[in-house]
Amino acid sequence: MVAKIFSIPQLLEKKANGHKITMLTAHDYPTAYLAAESGVDLILVGDSLGMTILGYSTPVPVTLTEMIHHTKAVVRGAGNVFVVADMPYGSCQMGTERALADAIALIKEGGARAVKIEGGEEIIPIVKELTLRGIPVVAHIGVLPQTAHLWEGYTAQGLDENDARELAVVAQDLEEAGAFAIVLECIAQEAAKLITEKLDIITIGIGSGSSCDGQLLVSEDMLGLSIGDKQKFNRKFTDLQAAIRQAFAQYIKEVREGTFPTSAHAFEMEEDEAQKIY
Repeated sequence: MVAKIFSIPQLLEKKANGHKITMLTAHDYPTAYLAAESGVDLILVGDSLGMTILGYSTPVPVTLTEMIHHTKAVVRGAGNVFVVADMPYGSCQMGTERALADAIALIKEGGARAVKIEGGEEIIPIVKELTLRGIPVVAHIGVLPQTAHLWEGYTAQGLDENDARELAVVAQDLEEAGAFAIVLECIAQEAAKLITEKLDIITIGIGSGSSCDGQLLVSEDMLGLSIGDKQKFNRKFTDLQAAIRQAFAQYIKEVREGTFPTSAHAFEMEEDEAQKIY
């Protein structure tokens, strides 16, 4: 399937028309290519690549250089699908000037069409500045993977009325600051519904229920490739880990038995040329 080119107005129109939006992470060329070929609306180059690809225990060690490297690969595979790149930890903690420089690098060098920033009221000045400078921004509230391990851990948000209403206010402020979409991570589904109803911009849920305008999953999680603990919201749509293990084991077995490779997997000289070397 050839994916349609989606501009930000087209994405907002999908929300207005009640059409659900699909988003998947991709961190390499083949995953991006297959996601685009399958018809996904948005691809996120997430700093989750720190855990799923690079083997870090958290996203914190992921550098801007690593994000640009993986974004470039994804953009090459994504074709005309809208690619969003995560701002890594540190980009926004050091002020607006650093955030602007890093965002420009992700757009100019990486080829992303937008950047995603985790945080609430504290990032509003950055969202405003980036938007003013022509850089599209996706906000991200609820559980913030970059800093969750430093504070309360991976704990669902918006579980009571006060928290739900506070999250809605933050989401509205981020919309006013210029974000065109907002990821809602591990927010109680009732709170996510409230936020979605209050916003004109797109809400993309991950562990936040079905009322969001769109859904996001980490590709390695939904393909069964992730190593380690899984979050409640993850659904494994297939088990590639088992398939890969089986293929590796079969390869090792056949090489050791001498049944691979066969002549079908080799190149041969012409018979008269072969005779000359014996």
